[in-house]
Amino acid sequence: MALLGCPATSLYPFACCGLVFLVLLLLLFSRTRCGRPRWGIPGLIMARSERLLFRIGYNLYARTWLGYLLYRKQLQRARHRYPDGHSAVQPRVFNGVKVLPIPVLLDNYSYLIIDTQSKLAVAVDPSDPRAVQACIEKEGVSLVAILCTHKHWDHSGGNRELRRHNRGCRVYGNPQDGIAHLTHPLCHRDMVSVGRLQFQALATPGHTRGHMIYVLDGEPYKGPSCLFSGDVLFLSGCGRIFEGSPATMLNSLDLIMGLGDDTLLWPGHEYAEENLSFAGLVEPENMAREKKMQWVQQQRLEYRSTCPSTIGEEKTYNPFLRTHCLALQEALGPLPGPGGDAGPSRARLLEELRRRKDQHKGK
Repeated sequence: MALLGCPATSLYPFACCGLVFLVLLLLLFSRTRCGRPRWGIPGLIMARSERLLFRIGYNLYARTWLGYLLYRKQLQRARHRYPDGHSAVQPRVFNGVKVLPIPVLLDNYSYLIIDTQSKLAVAVDPSDPRAVQACIEKEGVSLVAILCTHKHWDHSGGNRELRRHNRGCRVYGNPQDGIAHLTHPLCHRDMVSVGRLQFQALATPGHTRGHMIYVLDGEPYKGPSCLFSGDVLFLSGCGRIFEGSPATMLNSLDLIMGLGDDTLLWPGHEYAEENLSFAGLVEPENMAREKKMQWVQQQRLEYRSTCPSTIGEEKTYNPFLRTHCLALQEALGPLPGPGGDAGPSRARLLEELRRRKDQHKGK
């Protein structure tokens, strides 16, 4: 990784690669003009070219050291802009268990889950190791495990440094995802136990091929279960589909829908206000969304965190969990392409929602 001491001529390929990477990133997140699709043969060629450039840019970010350099730059910028974190958080304390959200980067959340009796702790997606380590020391606990939802650096970037500070700390995750410094690979429905903390790992591909979520069982401490959802589910939203299909993502969301309604949702990002704004365009008459939006806007006005919500709440206003609802299907209207007598499939509805959400974000 270090380039110091290299001759100037040897830096030229790196500079060229960096320039190409920046251009591809711009194309990666670009949108068609005014959000309108392009039609005809030129439009088809352009769309395929954009998809190809998207894949190239994404693979450079997810599979090469260029992505790590981008993450380090984001980390430095966020520490300068938000020295105390992007949001004020409120820990949740149950019977012997404490869940502490840690605001990191520009809008990410890491989490520290503590068994208060044994003083053992688990970290979820510790992307800023300095911030997470500060919480560990403040709480006076021993970090024994890291649960990583997926490989993206804004979720896995702190694994190495935290392991250096906490000897014997294990890093759990899905081996299909190529998570940095993974020590303990997990399969679907594997259990991880730390003190009284019992987590079940569930495979939820779509955002990445090996994305996993972690469900903390509430039974041992007589409280609600907690879902640490990474980038598959947010308050009123779902993650972008980078390494899967709409059907793959739909299966993952349906798996989450099967959890208890009182399960607390702890997402990987602070996207609540933006997501609820989009949900209002999709279902403007949804009063549950309107009520939640009022609360979220007040929270964000004071730079307060909006997590957690619950799975039961999400079912009432999150459009990505409502593809089975007739009200949402009618609100979306006829979809382009073949529909058939039975109407569009739920996977096509999810794909259309994701497309409109990307357009909404790009405006």
